[in-house]
Amino acid sequence: MLRLDTTDSRPLHEQVAGAIRRAIAEGECAPGDRLRPARDLSQALGVTANTVLRGLRALRDEGMLEFRRGRGVTVAEGADQRSELPSMMRQLMADAAHLGYSRNDLIEMIRGLS
Repeated sequence: MLRLDTTDSRPLHEQVAGAIRRAIAEGECAPGDRLRPARDLSQALGVTANTVLRGLRALRDEGMLEFRRGRGVTVAEGADQRSELPSMMRQLMADAAHLGYSRNDLIEMIRGLS
């Protein structure tokens, strides 16, 4: 389920693109899956259809989505490979554990960055 953070200061189209990236990274949307129409996504997210389309176009430009006439918008082959954040986080946790840091230590360090 896609959702936007109303406290986020990023533009809404970037949040839309980020929500879809996250869904792909977490396996909610797999390569070949068809996304709901922009109009439906806009209603679900509480934003305009143009905002959703702008986010979808950004993902198309990144190679994560494909626009096909008559087929709608689908997740591109290899899109799940493009999102490396989960594997980077696992590696970070392994590196931190090797250095003697706990998960809570990492969380506190990340909080200190913002």
